[in-house]
Amino acid sequence: MMSEEGSGNMLIKPLKRVEEGNGESGENGHIRKKLKSVELTGNERKHPKRKVVLLLAYSGKGYYGMQRNAGSSQFKTIEDELVTALIKSGCIPDNHGDDMKKMSFQRCARTDKGVSAAGQVVSLKLWMIEDVMEKINSNLPPQIRVLGLKRVTGGFNSKNSCDARTYSYMLPTVAFSPKDYYTKNSAAFRLEPETLQRVNQLFGSYKGTHNFHNFTSQKAARDPSARRYITEMSCGEPFVRGGAEFAEITVRGQSFMMHQIRKMIGLVIAVVKGYSGDEVLKRSWGEEKVDVPKAPGLGLVLEKVHFDRYNKRFGGDGLHECLEWTEEEQAILAFKEEHIYPSIVETECQEGSMASWMATLPIHDFEATATGAQDKDREQDDEEGNRSDSAL
Repeated sequence: MMSEEGSGNMLIKPLKRVEEGNGESGENGHIRKKLKSVELTGNERKHPKRKVVLLLAYSGKGYYGMQRNAGSSQFKTIEDELVTALIKSGCIPDNHGDDMKKMSFQRCARTDKGVSAAGQVVSLKLWMIEDVMEKINSNLPPQIRVLGLKRVTGGFNSKNSCDARTYSYMLPTVAFSPKDYYTKNSAAFRLEPETLQRVNQLFGSYKGTHNFHNFTSQKAARDPSARRYITEMSCGEPFVRGGAEFAEITVRGQSFMMHQIRKMIGLVIAVVKGYSGDEVLKRSWGEEKVDVPKAPGLGLVLEKVHFDRYNKRFGGDGLHECLEWTEEEQAILAFKEEHIYPSIVETECQEGSMASWMATLPIHDFEATATGAQDKDREQDDEEGNRSDSAL
């Protein structure tokens, strides 16, 4: 039990446990518990602390992923920027920045180095100050924005409550050119409708539940967690940006392992270009090791996270909102047009990451086991500082 004293600036509550010999004897020999006082800060007196979700959009260029790495200040992440903004805006105490569990912080997906997001959702407890979104955004760099805020139940966890995640992958269509195509003229390449149809046939093969142990690192073939359920994967119609033709791949699944999406796309590209036959897809879901190439990280975007079960249970109870962001759709699109798409197009046109990656495809042996290649992937993962679980 807690009691208030004075003007409400001081809380008096009993200690959880009284050690033998501590405390004082009262009537009938009972031990009177010693009391401790807790000083309330200004925000604690003025503003209630509530469990909320924040809708985040960010361009991942220049950041080492989403998740904060304690003690690694040289590798700046999206959460580093967010926590700093929350403290500066007065939403959380200073000490919550050192221990994010104190604010019950959880993200839906851990996006890797350079990966962007248009619909990331994080859950946390914060003080509901006035103009909370505006104040948080005023302390964030332009390439990171809070686009929405909603109250949720006290036990809500954005990762555990998430039913599915949708990603997009924007790539130059020259990725689907024949392997003998002259990549120095990649801007002139245009994707034929027949090739797009074949691409979508191959992507359609991923639908359903498969064993994706070959599409990540350090995952045994019989590990049950390697089985993942894919509900949608397709490539849209091509479009021209910056003088080059691009296309956007969309994939939705319950969850994804580290690099899974990039390897799913990389293998289809290798098949379309003629480095391997269609049968390699089914073989990659078997127990043998298959050398699966990993497409570049540039172009991968977390588009949306889905909370169907939560919405069905709490969305219509009259107390909580559905975790849908229809009112924020225009703001999401505007952010993508201003920060995400230009970054992908400019970086691709200047650095040619897809063309450089395609040049490595001949060194992959799609018929042999991939022990050496997977070891090489693990070494690269360690160098990049990438993290596993639910994002790519």
